[in-house]
Amino acid sequence: MSSGGRKIPLRVSNNKAYVWDIDDIAALRAEHHICGVLTGTLPHLSQQNVFLGPPLLLIPEEVVLLVDKHLAVLVDDPTAHRTPSADALKAWDAERAATANQQLVLAEAKETSEKAAKLSMSEEALRKRQEREEKRAAAARAKALAEGEDVAAPEASGSGSIAIPTAPVAQRPSTPTPSAQTASAFTVTLPGSSSDLSWYDSQGCTYETVADAQAAGIWTYPADLHERAKCRVFRDLWEKGNFMGGGVRFGGDFLVYPGDPMRYHSHFVATVVSSPLSTIKPMEIVAHGRLGTATKKAHLFCGWDDEKQEVSYFSIEWAGFG
Repeated sequence: MSSGGRKIPLRVSNNKAYVWDIDDIAALRAEHHICGVLTGTLPHLSQQNVFLGPPLLLIPEEVVLLVDKHLAVLVDDPTAHRTPSADALKAWDAERAATANQQLVLAEAKETSEKAAKLSMSEEALRKRQEREEKRAAAARAKALAEGEDVAAPEASGSGSIAIPTAPVAQRPSTPTPSAQTASAFTVTLPGSSSDLSWYDSQGCTYETVADAQAAGIWTYPADLHERAKCRVFRDLWEKGNFMGGGVRFGGDFLVYPGDPMRYHSHFVATVVSSPLSTIKPMEIVAHGRLGTATKKAHLFCGWDDEKQEVSYFSIEWAGFG
């Protein structure tokens, strides 16, 4: 459960479980050592790979663990979205438009105030600028007199100041000034989760156990011995205080971190062996050992005995032979 004692809803669609609420995502990571993978992106930055956002996609083993530990429930999300009435849709659209317009007004007001602040100049600033210009002119006159150059007095000046001849300035091609009516670009924030909609109702399509969700046909994992073995190995490593992540990039089933992946590198690449009678080829041992060592990790073979309900571990590292 989250810090408030509420079970976290895992919204299932196409046999994948998502978490949309920011507070739930934070609780999963801080309280339950569940990281998942952020998959949300912006429409105009679909290739971004650093700053992703909600929803959080969980791997199947994380889902099974959370439900078995009574920390979360599975929600059939497509069914929870009931068919809205015409009045409900009209009210929602009006509220959405009002929120967007309010944000636009605030953004325009902010932009206007910033422009006014840049254009406004106090009398003190004007006086200082004038003093600087007079000092530069006086220095230029003194330099010209010292070098013996002829300087012409200004015709219309009664103050006796001397005009310094200046080099002609090259004319720059004029650039069109943007019209004041040109529309500015604003970022409008709209709510991403649909659980607050009036026609969203998860009652009757929420499942407390994996077996109930499987019977309803919205969840299928685990479906065989190997998947059950992966769930039990994941749970055993998680109960030992580790953070877990997907290990396919390093040739295994999981990555095993001693702490939050934002602060620690993984120590092990874990491969699940679903039965004590399973065979491992010597070339597999060599490949896993060398790959793990090359990526500064130890490879961990995790054996699952379905009869004894036990997990055993065997780690390998590549070492030099003398």
